[in-house]
Amino acid sequence: MTSRSDTPGPDTPAPATPGTGSPPPGTPAPGTPASETTATGIPSSETVAPSRAGRPFLNRRLAGFGTTIFAEMSALAVRTGAVNLGQGFPDEDGPESVREAAVRALRDGRGNQYPPGPGVPELREAITAHQQRWYGVALDPDTDVLVTAGATEAVAAALLALVEPGDEVIALEPYYDSYAACIAMAGGTRVPVTLRPRDGAYHLDLDELRDAITPRTRLLLLNTPHNPTGTVLTRAELSAIAQLAVERDLLVVTDEVYEHLVYDGEHVPLASLPGMRERTATISSSGKTFALTGWKVGWVTGSREMVAAVRSAKQFLTYVSAGPFQYAIAEALALPDTYYEALRTEMRARRDLLADGLAAAGFGVYRPAGTYFVTTDIRPLGGTADGFAFCRELPERAGVVAVPNAAFYDDRTAGAPFVRFAFCKRREVLSEAVRRLKGLAGG
Repeated sequence: MTSRSDTPGPDTPAPATPGTGSPPPGTPAPGTPASETTATGIPSSETVAPSRAGRPFLNRRLAGFGTTIFAEMSALAVRTGAVNLGQGFPDEDGPESVREAAVRALRDGRGNQYPPGPGVPELREAITAHQQRWYGVALDPDTDVLVTAGATEAVAAALLALVEPGDEVIALEPYYDSYAACIAMAGGTRVPVTLRPRDGAYHLDLDELRDAITPRTRLLLLNTPHNPTGTVLTRAELSAIAQLAVERDLLVVTDEVYEHLVYDGEHVPLASLPGMRERTATISSSGKTFALTGWKVGWVTGSREMVAAVRSAKQFLTYVSAGPFQYAIAEALALPDTYYEALRTEMRARRDLLADGLAAAGFGVYRPAGTYFVTTDIRPLGGTADGFAFCRELPERAGVVAVPNAAFYDDRTAGAPFVRFAFCKRREVLSEAVRRLKGLAGG
């Protein structure tokens, strides 16, 4: 199967995030020089050095967002020769027929110049056919679909378009790291609602979500299937969220990039539920489904008005991208059901191989219902309960790289003992990682 990479200052400590009482993830403790650290502890003097006017180069809204944890862990994997189960990209390329479709487009001169701003018609039509085929959602390819440079740009464009300074955005914590940065760039206030581990899985507390909504709440930012916990929100949970959104007149942005990687339960697009089509921007991409993460072909779907708003922001980001690849992904979306079934079956087997191996090595394991990732609890191993310290030591101890879940939390203590491993690798790679991890239980 080849990367959307998982991605999450001033001279004084960053201010607390309004409405939460928590500083942005990675903000140094009071008194720590901002030039010494970033969200991952990597030196950041280049970004915080004052300009000639006495201000730092980095916009204050991005204070606390340094080099991502994924860059640090991947560099550690390269330096130590460790098996990299940190970043969520496959180590095999996607279907040959899809790659050959991209080659044909290049040779035929399709997409080598600027494609249409909303995306090539073939891809927009394929996306509408996909939504109808899998979920019964009817869309107009001319007005209800916008092609983006991956889902990450789609999230950024949606938040920049829909959020104004002072608006509150509720996000499920732990969260994909770009969410916090995009909310900050839009001038919004991030309000986390935490998924909590219980009975071998992570769960949403609907009462906590309801209590988090205030008169300033503008938007709910949902991710299901959820990275990093692997939670798949149920139809009942989504129906309750839809009811809340309608009652409180909220907009919703849903990140559904793992829609075809559900192993237990079902994926239900929020936009398919009553009252949600007009208020939901649905985001997905080709990278995870077709193991072509480097192509960066994503999309937003929704009502004519919603898509027009997002397009107004997106056109000033990349404007267009991935011309030849758009034609190839149009063909990919039309692959038969057998492709999707085989993908789920294979990834379920890889999930179980890694989850069983981690459990045998002594980790507490939260077996995911979807996505590429297994979240573990390191406390049963003994030793440190600090996921950052554990992950920085793991390549030397066992020759494996993982990612600390605390990087995805506002409340670092809530995520401290949890570590994420990716299973979107070949079985032999996962087996080797499991072999290397076996010695951890003994110290």
